[in-house]
Amino acid sequence: MRALLLHVLFAMAALTTAPAAHAELDRTHAAWTALLREHVVLQDARGTASRVDYAGFARDRAVLGAYLAALARVAPSEFAALPRADQIAFLINAYNAATVELILGAYPKHASIKDYGSLFRSAWQKPFVRLLSETLTLDQIEHERLRGPRGYGEPRVHFAVNCASISCPMLREEAYTGAKLEAQLEEQTVRFLSDRSRNRFDGNTDTLQLSSIFDWYGEDFAEGRLAIFLAHYAGALGAERAALAKKDLEIAFLDYDWRLNDVRTR
Repeated sequence: MRALLLHVLFAMAALTTAPAAHAELDRTHAAWTALLREHVVLQDARGTASRVDYAGFARDRAVLGAYLAALARVAPSEFAALPRADQIAFLINAYNAATVELILGAYPKHASIKDYGSLFRSAWQKPFVRLLSETLTLDQIEHERLRGPRGYGEPRVHFAVNCASISCPMLREEAYTGAKLEAQLEEQTVRFLSDRSRNRFDGNTDTLQLSSIFDWYGEDFAEGRLAIFLAHYAGALGAERAALAKKDLEIAFLDYDWRLNDVRTR
């Protein structure tokens, strides 16, 4: 059944790449969801973390390639006509799928996405993603399209894009879609903040120990007023809102584990 499903999805995705006929974007991103449900493994009952079966993705690499090719067929004018939520979902899915494809390019040779870079440019600066009539880097998708002056002012995308590393917010087990984006981003935020290996509050010392993401991109959260953003998610952090509002609240940023978020990583 699985092989048949993936065969059908591959055929559907291939049709969108045919030069003789242009097909509209599948705004449900069904092909990507099928791959994620097959190859993303939740790490706990609460679903706060996941690992990726890259060996499984490698077996279905043709299907992944067809999905990325379908995204590449979307013209800038078609993208511009999409509702805002669908645009955000499109870019998140493109980033995550392209990251998996990047890893597969040398898997299982490297132990970290950082090993995919070179002396002159990081893995995130390699132009290899064909998207919106350009060849983009992962950095351009995240920092110029999703964030930055051309971005959407949506800080929760930080918990949706996945950089193939253990300390990253989890790769979601389904594609993002415009119809469900608000609920998906909210759930991803709660999941990430509820993961005590990445974010935690020490009530004895009034110290927040946070992912380095909040250090690197602090200006994205409530215009730099991080405590205001986090107070909304106090429950996920295991803290009271009043505790997070304290002026003398100390914030420490945790070391980032860049090892590959592979199911084989120990």
